[in-house]
Amino acid sequence: MDRRYFISSAVAIGAVAAFSRLPIGATLFSRPGNLRDGEGNSNQRSARAIKESSSKGIKKVTKTNAEWKSILTPEQYNVTREKGTERPFSSPLNDIHEQGIFECVACELPLFDSKAKFDSGTGWPSFYEPIAKENVHEEVDNSLWEARTEVVCARCDSHLGHVFPDGPKPTGLRYCMNGVALKFAKNAKDS
Repeated sequence: MDRRYFISSAVAIGAVAAFSRLPIGATLFSRPGNLRDGEGNSNQRSARAIKESSSKGIKKVTKTNAEWKSILTPEQYNVTREKGTERPFSSPLNDIHEQGIFECVACELPLFDSKAKFDSGTGWPSFYEPIAKENVHEEVDNSLWEARTEVVCARCDSHLGHVFPDGPKPTGLRYCMNGVALKFAKNAKDS
């Protein structure tokens, strides 16, 4: 590799990295749905992303912050809309071992079947797979010291938790979810 090529490549990579931190750079280099307004709120996903989710039978739910605050508890709002995290071992969903479905607390989209639930020992409800891959979106989360994979509801963009590659078979994944972002719907035949 010649020296000029190396230097010009390094300068170009550095410029892209610096440019991507500016507001216009973030717009150009971010994935749709990851954009934030000046108040830290997620902007609407791109028309293409909305069309894709609609084509899979998932109709988007959008509400203003005031509307979300009127239907969610303060803790639910903090987790689902502001990407907060509940305290470990605080969710009553950890102790649910009945058959049923875990839904998004904000829009009631079915997310996880109780058959995929397992005790990860982490203090949060954990699942090895979602009910349907299209019901959740996975996005890069660089908010801590390392990149993680954030899991959001495909219908309303609620923050649910994160997915890690240290789960059980058959997937090897651990969907580590905030209990306040979910609600449990017991199977009717088990009632």
